[in-house]
Amino acid sequence: MPDAVRIGPKLVGHGLPVLVIAEIGINHNGELELAKRLIDLAVDAGCDAVKFQKRTPELCVPDAYRNVVRETPWGMMSYLDYRRRVEFGREEYQEIDRYCQRKGILWFVSCWDVESVDFMAQFDTPCFKVASACLTDKGLLTKFRATGRPVVLSTGMSTMEEVDEAVEQLGHDNLIMTHCTSTYPCPPEELNLRMIQTLRKRFNCPVGYSGHEVGLSPTLAAVALGACLVERHVTLDRAMWGSDQAASVERQGMMRLVRDIRLIEVAMGDGVKRIYDSEAQARLRLRKSDDS
Repeated sequence: MPDAVRIGPKLVGHGLPVLVIAEIGINHNGELELAKRLIDLAVDAGCDAVKFQKRTPELCVPDAYRNVVRETPWGMMSYLDYRRRVEFGREEYQEIDRYCQRKGILWFVSCWDVESVDFMAQFDTPCFKVASACLTDKGLLTKFRATGRPVVLSTGMSTMEEVDEAVEQLGHDNLIMTHCTSTYPCPPEELNLRMIQTLRKRFNCPVGYSGHEVGLSPTLAAVALGACLVERHVTLDRAMWGSDQAASVERQGMMRLVRDIRLIEVAMGDGVKRIYDSEAQARLRLRKSDDS
């Protein structure tokens, strides 16, 4: 079986308990108190970790989009100013770090640029996440590898050749991959869940699933197909403003998702045929004896 990877106190790998991540991302809309409420949601649901996104807007916003004006809850502003508005800085992440420690939940981020990796180095997060959009950024991948921390590589919007190159850049040590389709929300016919098995066979490393669909059943199917890690965006209300809210899961849905993942883990068993003690009386009562 592929080697397990340690994320904080938890081992992540095939046959081990699924690491359930509540992706807060930028669903906090730049509000620290909203971020805390989303952390509370994840804790109450039984998630193992929460994840945020960290960008340096001046590096990540393409020149062609910087001055594009868009409507936001804070009025009309340029796309660059909007990205600055929803970005957390040092004080906010220090408070997030303290809050997650107090709540007993892991936290980490997907860094979208080298400066953001340097920024996050001040925090003792258990791993880094490579967003699908960054899979072909070789300089950023080299930076992630140099940290020595485990890396979760998301593979949306990528060809298999690009994935091959990214894995070569990152190396196989301490690598977890996640299958996903980078459409928000993603239609069922484009989820392609069997890619979980394809990636495991091709790269011989732990493979998880990052879901952007509406509903829970495809994510549960991903667990049954062997996903060792599950990531879903969370929100207080799918009608809230923000590009990721519609593909997110609300409180009750996240509680059901974690509950059903744990049920599936137990139900999968070990694949060894046996007669259970609970079957013994029915066997005596219902099956004809050999000499009848």
